[in-house]
Amino acid sequence: MNENSPSRDPEAVTRFVERFAAVMTESGMQRTASRVFAALVSADDASLTSAELSERLGISPAAVSGAIRYLVQVGLAGRERDPGSRRDRYRVHDDVWYTTFAQRDATLTRWENALREGAESLGRDTPAGARLAETVEFFEFLQAELATMMNRWRTLQEQRRAEAAGVATAGAGGKAARDD
Repeated sequence: MNENSPSRDPEAVTRFVERFAAVMTESGMQRTASRVFAALVSADDASLTSAELSERLGISPAAVSGAIRYLVQVGLAGRERDPGSRRDRYRVHDDVWYTTFAQRDATLTRWENALREGAESLGRDTPAGARLAETVEFFEFLQAELATMMNRWRTLQEQRRAEAAGVATAGAGGKAARDD
C-alpha cells in the first residue's frame, strides 16, 4: 500500500508523523530531524527524496539536508543514490532499532570504562567512588542483559522469517498443485 492509497487517510498519517516527532523531540532529538525521521518511517518503503520530504513536511531543502546529516550521523538513516539519477534518496534501514541499541552498547562500554577509572581515582571507599562503582556494576548488568535480549530478538526474527518463508512456499506450492 502506498501513502496515497485510498484506504490510507493522509491526515491520519500527518497526525502520526507530528505526534511521533513530538515524542522524539521530547526525548532529546532535534525537532526537524524528528519530523524527517517520522516521515521516513511512515513511508511504505522507508525512503523519500529531499523534495518529497520538503513537500510532506513543509520545510526547506536546507532544513531537510541538516536533518538528514544529523540522522546519518547518529545512525538512524542512510543516504543512497536513486538508480540512473543524480538525486539522493534517504532511507531508514530495516534493522534501525537493533542497530541503534547495538551502538548504545558501545556507548555504555565507554561510559563504564570512564566510570571505572573514576571510581578507582576517587577511591571506592569514598561516597563518590562507591557511587561510581555501583554505576559501573549497573552498566555491567545492563550490558549483559542487553546482549542477551539482542540475541533473543535476532533468534525471534529469524524464526518469524523462516515461518513466513514456509507459509509463502507452502502457499505457492499449494497453488501450483491446484493449478495442475
